[in-house]
Amino acid sequence: MMKMLFAIGAILILPLVLTQCTGGETLFDSNPKGDFKAMREKMVETQIKARGVKDPRVLSALLKVERHRFVPEKYLDSAYSDQPLPIGEGQTISQPYIVALMTELLELNGNEKVLEIGTGSGYQAAVLAELAKEVYTVEIIEPLAATASERLSELGYQNVKVKAGDGYLGWPEAAPFDAIMVTAAPDHVPKPLVEQLK
Repeated sequence: MMKMLFAIGAILILPLVLTQCTGGETLFDSNPKGDFKAMREKMVETQIKARGVKDPRVLSALLKVERHRFVPEKYLDSAYSDQPLPIGEGQTISQPYIVALMTELLELNGNEKVLEIGTGSGYQAAVLAELAKEVYTVEIIEPLAATASERLSELGYQNVKVKAGDGYLGWPEAAPFDAIMVTAAPDHVPKPLVEQLK
């Protein structure tokens, strides 16, 4: 079954997204105690499950992957809030619900080789790594690719490979892929990605 998911994600214009994702609530929820486990559990209950994401494997991955490890220190208290956050280089880490929804739509069973376009902070790749056998992720901004690669390695994700490059070209040397997720915002479906699907 061919699976490809294109969604507006990591490279959206932050002010536009922030005003539309919060539902009128406070943008940055403060948690001075830094109880990240409790914040993560609340995120899954109120932002993910409450909006209809049901796959138990996806929910488990979101409970396990520590989103606060993928955001700059000054945003730690907002790491589990219902919004994207700046990660540098004019990019953002996607809203948790979008990560959950896109991941669930791939219907992964654990044996897949997945290609992600738009590594960003590496958070989505980490979530995918909990659910797939192999994850290949491409990031066009070299400093982000380098930081994500280092972070994923430090966190023990041995089944993720990161490459700096043009995501429109995919990763032909590693193809074919069972699923491809595009977390950037392409204006069309790149032909090389279609060709690299199993």
